[in-house]
Amino acid sequence: MKSTIKGPDHYKRGDIQPWDFIRDQGLNYHLGNVVKYICRAGHKDDDIEDLSKAIHYLSNEIEYRTRKRVQECVSDTKFSESGSTHVTEISDRRGI
Repeated sequence: MKSTIKGPDHYKRGDIQPWDFIRDQGLNYHLGNVVKYICRAGHKDDDIEDLSKAIHYLSNEIEYRTRKRVQECVSDTKFSESGSTHVTEISDRRGI
């Protein structure tokens, strides 16, 4: 769905505006900003500043996903350990 809303020229260079692409891809806030800043780099203000902002948002997303993955691994490990301990205790009680 192509947007009919007018926007700044630095977002209207291609066939699709960045916000339409971001919505189409279902990107979250941080990844959407990565796309936005990359698309406008060199076409508004300072290109290095825009690329730095894209890196900032991408780094934040990577840090978030890394923390989330570590937490999931820790939770899975605790569950596995407590589950195997429980099975061992039941087996010991039954003389298995």
